[in-house]
Order: sequence, then structure tokens, then C-alpha cells
Amino acid sequence: MRNLMLLVEYDGTDYQGFQWQMGRPTIQGELEKALEAVTGQRTRVIGAGRTDAGVHARGQVVSCRSGMALSPDQLRSALNARLPKDIAVKAISPAAEGFHARFAAKSREYRYTIWNSSVRSPLAWRYAFHFSKPLEAEAMHTACCSLIGTHDFASFGSRLWERGTTQRTVYRAECWREGDFVYVEVEANAFLAQMMRGVVGTLIWVGEGRLRPEDFQHILEARDRRLARNLAPPQGLCLTRIVY
Repeated sequence: MRNLMLLVEYDGTDYQGFQWQMGRPTIQGELEKALEAVTGQRTRVIGAGRTDAGVHARGQVVSCRSGMALSPDQLRSALNARLPKDIAVKAISPAAEGFHARFAAKSREYRYTIWNSSVRSPLAWRYAFHFSKPLEAEAMHTACCSLIGTHDFASFGSRLWERGTTQRTVYRAECWREGDFVYVEVEANAFLAQMMRGVVGTLIWVGEGRLRPEDFQHILEARDRRLARNLAPPQGLCLTRIVY
């Protein structure tokens, strides 16, 4: 049995998130079905990030074990022949015996995309949140910088496990504009459930002038989920990179 690391890209629009759910389409479920079809064995896969329903990924990392004699490239081709068109294994490489995609990750990086125009974009709607009011990206970036460091992020998300902590460390946080697109990118050791969407929803309030950057920092420090109730929709969010 070999331990393998898979780099996976997917459009999460039609899925109930990464994590397997009974009777519902998930990324993990599709990967495990494809692996069973190719190897003849039921194989559990472990994802580095548990993306929510409707969230995308171009840098998801998955670990699994396989007894197949196929080379990594052969296995990748066989899996992609059986996976739906909106999921693809980009690369497969051997991993150390104890490698675990989630526990071994040093950081995760997410990018949120906003289509900031008075007119919607039919080509962008699956991968960007259309927000028609003008946004001040510089003010959003100023607010975003207060995320950097180790904080209790209870205002922006919830624990993934009952006994888990809401403390996380953010290594980088920035917001910028490119034409009609506004991007928010955050790299952290880990994320709370819906944390990135809570952050972006509150940054949008800053961008439209409803909050000042210092108000955003006060919301972070308050550790009160009720203060950041503007949850950005999932389609603008993408897991872009896992760092090991």
C-alpha cells in the first residue's frame, strides 16, 4: 500500500462541499467512487481543506492509500477518465508514509472574487459574487490588514469540532482591485467554518462605507458572531493553495 498525495481542482457549484455526506453529492464522494472504480478497493481520501457547499478549489490537496501498481501518471489519467467534468486530479505524487493532507499542512490560502460592476457578468457568475454598488478596495485592504497575526476569530466563523478553538493565525491578508474585479486573499494556518465568507461579507460593508476600517478591527476583537452576520455567498470563494 502506497501513500499518495493528489492535487485536485474542482468547480464546487453542484456539490454540498468537500466532506462526504449521505445521499448528497460531494467532492470526497466523487473521488472515492473514482478510486474504487480504478483500483477495485474502497479507499478513504483526506482533504487538506473542508470547503463548504458551492466553494471551489484549484489547489486542494488530498491524501490516500492505494495498492495499485499503476504509476502516478497512469493513475491520474484513469481517475480523470471516471471523474465528472467539474473535478480533475491535476497531479499525483508519492508521499511519506505518515503524510496526512490535513494535519501536515502548514497553511491554507483562499481567494474571494467579487465582480464589482453595475452590470452582471454571465461569464463570471459561477466564480464571483456580483456586487453592484461601488467598493473602495483601499479601505477594504486597510481593514484586511488587521487580520494578520494570531487572534480569536469567533466573530467571523465557528468551530469545526465541538472542543476546537476559534483561535487562528493569519500570515497574510490583502485586498485589491483589477478592473471590475475586487479580490480578497488570506493565508492562515487554518480557517474556521465559514470564516472567510464572514470576513469578506464584513469587508464589503467597509468597501461601501457602512463601516470604517477601525470598526472592522473592533468586530474582530469583540469575538461576537452577531456583529459579522453579512455572510458572502459561496461562489466567489476558492481554495487556491496548501503549503507544506
